[in-house]
Amino acid sequence: MPLHVFEDRYRSLIADLLDLPADEPRRFGVLCIEIGHEVGEMSAHQLCDVGCVAEMRTVRKHEDGRFDLLVEGVSRFRVEEYLDDGSPYLRAAITPMPDEVGADADAYAERAGRLFTVYRDRLQRHGIPIDSQDDFPAEPLPLSYALSAALLTDRHDKQELLESDHAAARLERAGELLRRENRLLSTLPLLPAGQFMQHDVNLN
Repeated sequence: MPLHVFEDRYRSLIADLLDLPADEPRRFGVLCIEIGHEVGEMSAHQLCDVGCVAEMRTVRKHEDGRFDLLVEGVSRFRVEEYLDDGSPYLRAAITPMPDEVGADADAYAERAGRLFTVYRDRLQRHGIPIDSQDDFPAEPLPLSYALSAALLTDRHDKQELLESDHAAARLERAGELLRRENRLLSTLPLLPAGQFMQHDVNLN
């Protein structure tokens, strides 16, 4: 995901990460906003408990102090406690969440894959481009995340997929969502896809 960093608190975060030793991964946490909005220090009134660790892959600094980043999600975590340590950006004590495959993951993967083929074809008939399955990983765990990312659905559904106990549960839920979306696409002449149709840079 590309990010454009412009707020002072996040500039401080990126500067601190860039000060780390060259061989140390530059990682930070990302949480979905349940209540509120993105920009502004007090704008996010409630955050989800489960988030994703993002690792910086590329960084470009502008002369005015803004940054353009390319980040990749690498693992999940659960927030245990927010820290009041005087940092300009939010910090928390977290517990890493393991990624397990779960029972019958291969069967759920095969079912979700078939449903996604129908989903992609129906979206294309509506003039909505979506990534091909050709580049999707074959293994259930990375596939569960690839399908979750490709679904054009709302934040609540995305968060539910992220919080799934294991890949099998995530693929099962992805299949349920795909069946729902396929029914909608078969009956509606037009489907507004909202924010998930935007492929521009995400702010902060």
